[in-house]
Amino acid sequence: MKIYGDSKSGNCLKVRWTAERLGMAFDWIEVDIMLGETRTPAFLAMNPAGQAPTVILDDGRPLAQSNAIILHLAEGSDLIPTDAYARARMLEWMFWEQYSHEPYVAVARFQVRYLGKPVAELDEKLVARGEAALRRLEDGLAGSAYLVGDQISLADVALVAYTRLAHEGGFDVDRLPRVRAWVARVEQALGI
Repeated sequence: MKIYGDSKSGNCLKVRWTAERLGMAFDWIEVDIMLGETRTPAFLAMNPAGQAPTVILDDGRPLAQSNAIILHLAEGSDLIPTDAYARARMLEWMFWEQYSHEPYVAVARFQVRYLGKPVAELDEKLVARGEAALRRLEDGLAGSAYLVGDQISLADVALVAYTRLAHEGGFDVDRLPRVRAWVARVEQALGI
C-alpha cells in the first residue's frame, strides 16, 4: 500500500498512525500541499479532488478522505467496536470531527503556524467555533477514558490528530483537563 500524505497534516497522519497501529506494510510518499504537489496531473489522476491523504491499496485501487481510509484499513480490528451502537457512536464522532472540529481547530492552526497569521488576527467566528469544538470534546470525555467507552477507537485517532496541536492555533488546551489526559492516553496507545 502507498500512502500519499503531508506530514504537516493531521488528516494524513491519522492514516499513517492507523496503518502503523495495525502493523500494516506501507510506503509513505510525502507530498507537500504548500508546494501544490496534490495539484499535479499525476496526483489528480489518482485523486481528482487533489487532496491528501490518498492511498493506493495493494490491488491498485485509490481511496481518499482520511476517515474513509482509516475505516477501511481498520475493518475487523479492535479500533472499530463490535457493538452496533458503539460503532455508530464512533462514526458520530468521526463525522463531527470533519464537520465541527477540523474546519476550525485545524484551520486556525494552519493560518497561525504555516501562514504566519497572528492569533489576534484570526477570524472571531473561527476561534469561537474552535473553542466550542474543544469544549464539546472535553464534555464528551466525562466519565470515560476514550470517546467510545474504555478502549481506543477510530474516533480517538480521528480527533487526536488536530486536538494534540490545537495550541499551535492559539487554543488554550491547558484549561481542558480531560482533553489533555485523553491526548496523552491516545498518543501512548498509538506510540506517537
